Amino acid sequence: MTWSNFLIFIFMFIWCFMNVVECYPVTCKPAYIYADHMVLQRKPHGAVLWGYTDPGFSVNVTFKGVNHVSKGMPGAFGPDIGVWKVVLPPQPAGGPFVIDITCFDGQGNWSNIQLQDILFGDVWICSGQSNMAMAVRQAMNATAELAASVNYPNVRVLSVKQAESYTPYYDFNSTSSLYHPWAKADPESLGANAIGNYTYFSAVCWFYGRDLYDTYKVPVGMISTNWGATPVEAWSSPDVINSCAESVKKANVTKSRCASETVKNPIEVQYFKNDSVLWNAMIYPFVNMTIKGAIWSQGESNARDPDTYRCHFQAMISDWRQKWYTGSSQQTNPLFPFGFVQIGTSWLPQLGVLRDRYPVNYYKNIRWHQTNDVGYVPNAGMPNVFMAVAIDLTDFESPWNPIHPRYKQDVAARLVQAARVVAYQEKVLIYQGPFPTKFTVDSQAGTIKVKYNNKGSEPVRLVGPRNNTFEVCCSNCTVCQDGDTWIGTTGIAVTSLHSIRMNYTCKDLEPVAIRYLWRDYPCTYKKCLVYNQDGFLPAPPFVLPLDYTFNSAVHFGGLKFLICFCHVILFVCFYFPLGKY
Repeated sequence: MTWSNFLIFIFMFIWCFMNVVECYPVTCKPAYIYADHMVLQRKPHGAVLWGYTDPGFSVNVTFKGVNHVSKGMPGAFGPDIGVWKVVLPPQPAGGPFVIDITCFDGQGNWSNIQLQDILFGDVWICSGQSNMAMAVRQAMNATAELAASVNYPNVRVLSVKQAESYTPYYDFNSTSSLYHPWAKADPESLGANAIGNYTYFSAVCWFYGRDLYDTYKVPVGMISTNWGATPVEAWSSPDVINSCAESVKKANVTKSRCASETVKNPIEVQYFKNDSVLWNAMIYPFVNMTIKGAIWSQGESNARDPDTYRCHFQAMISDWRQKWYTGSSQQTNPLFPFGFVQIGTSWLPQLGVLRDRYPVNYYKNIRWHQTNDVGYVPNAGMPNVFMAVAIDLTDFESPWNPIHPRYKQDVAARLVQAARVVAYQEKVLIYQGPFPTKFTVDSQAGTIKVKYNNKGSEPVRLVGPRNNTFEVCCSNCTVCQDGDTWIGTTGIAVTSLHSIRMNYTCKDLEPVAIRYLWRDYPCTYKKCLVYNQDGFLPAPPFVLPLDYTFNSAVHFGGLKFLICFCHVILFVCFYFPLGKY
């Protein structure tokens, strides 16, 4: 208790005694997301604190000897409960601090609560489905990792229990809504003795926070709120669902045309059927709290119906940002950094003889849609977004099945590498795997040259098997069609620091598009083909049109191309006759 609050206590005690007033306890508490050992967001943002008292009662939040005044206002909880909120001045990283909260009615009745061991640093939300929910004790080298956690007392963790709701929770019901309240990192708070898997604490979340602390030596608060086998729609507000309604409608029309081709999934998984229920129960309680950013690992549950994911994921990110900005009294960055894990592997290795019955190539589409159909982030539709490619972090021997690889340290390390540039504005750092900038086709020689830029012109490195990693679409038109054939390339070789060349065969057709790692399970652990020079960052999968050049003066690619071209001309002439205009 500070001297100012001690003097208030003495004054109120004497006043009550002298006036023989029946003093009664006043409701005075912070929201359940605040507690001892927490981390509040450091500058340049102001940390928001809010909580409860009686309607109309005054509240003093005392920090560093300064009182920040608020008043209990009826609102989200009805007329009988007052909600107060203060915004602390932006603070540098550091601590520990004490925060005193005193509520009083002006008639001598008051209550006080004290929050202790408070740090200022960076607060990150960790959310998604099972690959985010996988606990530290399920990761590689779990015993050693848990034991080493005591070396990070300035990394604090908070873990939320799974819950769903049809209406938004303004706050959690009680501390029973948490697997573990705010705590210093140690084996117990990271779930060494937790009952069941996929509970607490998230391995990706922990390793990300730990690596951030190792990089910047700034306190970090990591909030784990996730649930396995959940689709993006469950984590999205009704505003997101409504904004993507047209996208869903178009996808359903396309799907109905192909309903007879559907193949039943041999592994039945329970998927949520209700939109927004996890947004309401597991995300919304945090939107009034100032945060640095969020990381996300999800997509597997949308893989079998991927057509709307591009809209929902992009809209969800924008919506989270807007609602956090508003809820935190404009203290959270309205474009706060958002990192995600591009989904990795599937069930295929586990299925064995069932593999031929499994409807393959789910994951390739989700990976592409996660990037707004661009292949990399940030991009124009996804500003201030960063990504960890996980396609090569395969784990055939995972006791949690190959869809749940245990290499969460690698995932977190790649996320942190990208966050250092996107979230923390480090300038000279390679944070993305190689991505192509130009394709040059020599139709006579049957070769394609792929030139990489890689956001810094770092040389490329070839690591894994070379055949059938790149595929070329052979077509009789200028754009790859659904019925066209994809042919694997051969003879892949490095031709310069930033370029590779490969051979293709399209016979009398033309190469019109190229794709890379366009499979559910394209390579083994860290043995995909293309990496940056040190082998740390893999090239992401892509499917792109070829902007090709020709060695011959004019090359139409055979009779089938001419027929296709003529069909286009006839179509235009028939529907748009010159005389009409």
